[in-house]
Amino acid sequence: MKYGHRIADLRDEKHLTQEELALKVGITRSALSHYENNRREPDYETIQRIADFFTVSVDYLMGRSEDLTHTANEHAKEFVSQLELSDQAVLDKFTLTIDGRELTSEEATRFIHFIRAQRSSS
Repeated sequence: MKYGHRIADLRDEKHLTQEELALKVGITRSALSHYENNRREPDYETIQRIADFFTVSVDYLMGRSEDLTHTANEHAKEFVSQLELSDQAVLDKFTLTIDGRELTSEEATRFIHFIRAQRSSS
């Protein structure tokens, strides 16, 4: 199912008009109509506001999940809440990539040293 149909279905479940939903999420009614008819794709901020309004995940709205209440797993929550790259446990637990290629442990360490040098020279 495309994102537009999901937005329209959720709006219908709440018995909202396009005008009412558009007002609640801070967009125009015509923009919402374009989204619901899959003529335009909402930007990330807009899709996030829509997901927040309906208390669903962005993945659900975008058709990447069938789970309305999908929440981040514990590793993702930890990653988002606090990321200290110099902590070896973080480097061991997560794969860091640049341009789709995994950083080696040595590259990650050099990256950390580079940032520290940049900060100390400022």
